[in-house]
Amino acid sequence: MYLCARVRTNGRKLRYITAMQDNTIPLLDCPKDYLIGDASGRIMNEYGRYPCKIQCTVFAILARGNARATINVTQYDFHANDALLLESGSFLLIHEFSEDALVYYVLFSSSFMEKNTFQTRLTANAMHMHSPIVTLTAEQAGIMVNSCKLLIDATNCTPSLLNTEKMVNVYNILQMTYNGFFRAQSETTLRPQDRKNEIYYEYCNLVLKHYHEWHHVSKYAETMHITLPHLCATIKQVSNKTAGDLIVEAIITDAKAKLKLTNLQVKEIALSLGFDNVAFFNRFFKTHTSVTPKAYRLMV
Repeated sequence: MYLCARVRTNGRKLRYITAMQDNTIPLLDCPKDYLIGDASGRIMNEYGRYPCKIQCTVFAILARGNARATINVTQYDFHANDALLLESGSFLLIHEFSEDALVYYVLFSSSFMEKNTFQTRLTANAMHMHSPIVTLTAEQAGIMVNSCKLLIDATNCTPSLLNTEKMVNVYNILQMTYNGFFRAQSETTLRPQDRKNEIYYEYCNLVLKHYHEWHHVSKYAETMHITLPHLCATIKQVSNKTAGDLIVEAIITDAKAKLKLTNLQVKEIALSLGFDNVAFFNRFFKTHTSVTPKAYRLMV
């Protein structure tokens, strides 16, 4: 059973938090500074109904099983021993977790990230533009899983051995560890000279920053200082999608999340996504989902 709480922050602004009733993984933001735990494939599949835009920062490792999810505008397959870092503001749509899947996670709330200073966050942000997933060796994964279990025990003991100040150090350690794994993987599997992939990742990053105001591919080509035909051809070759498809996916994903997880009126959602005409937004949404925004909101 889901609980949806509407929390007042900064005066009149509202932050929506959706969580499972048994205090497992929050869907949008962490209801407290940090949350550490594990989740089965069955529980994770409960989050696959609708896309969401997460506000917390997520470290996770898949201890066993497999999964498939779309993060931002790219679909990924996850396997045992894969580690994941999701930054605040990422779009997440879970497609499927295998029944035997087991995930360990450490979540840091948006308020925790805003009120604390971290040593390595900028480095990780720069690398995270490429892929949020790092494949670990069985030994590395075992160390990370055991670390998560230790943190779970430290949290659950009475009195707890962890607090917000100590979790700043935990965040720094997790971030540095992830950075090290990422660099090691980059040296053996990534191709830094592949200009096509560089263009693709740069384009995706720009789309995620500007989809609510830039709806035409030409604006992105202009910003990236490459020709429109070259950009379109490159995106198609790398992703097998058109450049326009990625913009549409970002808009629709955000719209779906707001329709399901907020009380914003359709007109307000349309305006937030760069549509001055709500009728045009309704047609745009129905063209790409086969239902109107209002009908989608009412779907169970």
